[in-house]
Amino acid sequence: MFDQDIEELASLVQNSRRAVVFTGAGISTECGIPDFRSPGGFWTQYKPIPFRDFLSSAETRFEAWRRFLMIRESIGNAEPGPGHHAVAELVARGHVAPIITQNIDGLHQRAGVPHQQIIEIHGNGTYATCLSCGLRHEIDWVKETMAATASAPACVTCGGIVKSATISFGQAMPEQQMADARAATFNADLFIAIGSSLQVFPAAGFPVTATRNRTPLVIINREPTGLDGLARLVINAEIGPVMTKLLARLAGREANH
Repeated sequence: MFDQDIEELASLVQNSRRAVVFTGAGISTECGIPDFRSPGGFWTQYKPIPFRDFLSSAETRFEAWRRFLMIRESIGNAEPGPGHHAVAELVARGHVAPIITQNIDGLHQRAGVPHQQIIEIHGNGTYATCLSCGLRHEIDWVKETMAATASAPACVTCGGIVKSATISFGQAMPEQQMADARAATFNADLFIAIGSSLQVFPAAGFPVTATRNRTPLVIINREPTGLDGLARLVINAEIGPVMTKLLARLAGREANH
């Protein structure tokens, strides 16, 4: 059955030119980055700090940054995995147009996908921004500033609040990225959801939109999801091996033509 699934996936991908790949935490867990929502994950040890609380006090901001830097220390050296490299190859071959990702780890960029083809709907954890003027601040600068001042960082230009460029609980979703993701979904000729539980909305609304637009939906995830019934094809398996086999099957098909 698994080989038949890979064959069907290869057929769908081979015939696509505007496929959207939608990625969640599962594509990065193989790189040593834990899924924070899973039992034993970071959010079961530390309740997430809502955005309004982050804004409300310097002490809360300091604690939020302390936790962020602690996470970064443990996962900051993660490298792109087979899934990331396979997705980058599909982009390079012209099958996949944009990637919509829930992940904040920047691994798609490091795997070689052009940044303009990546839509980060939950932001990016590899840098910080000023919430007032938008100036980019590097995470290493934040770490050094906190060590030197024992306080949360402030913008070097305007003195505003500096926050990681991620979307926190209670923070508005980024309007431009959400608009880009919607447009990409409507334009897609194939929608492949990889490594997402498809439980977190509004992000999980994109595969639903794709099926309403009569776009074939493929779900590749270790566990079943609540949207499996909408999918043309569901593969419950490890992502790296599935994507590696997909590339091999595509290469074989091209060699035979």
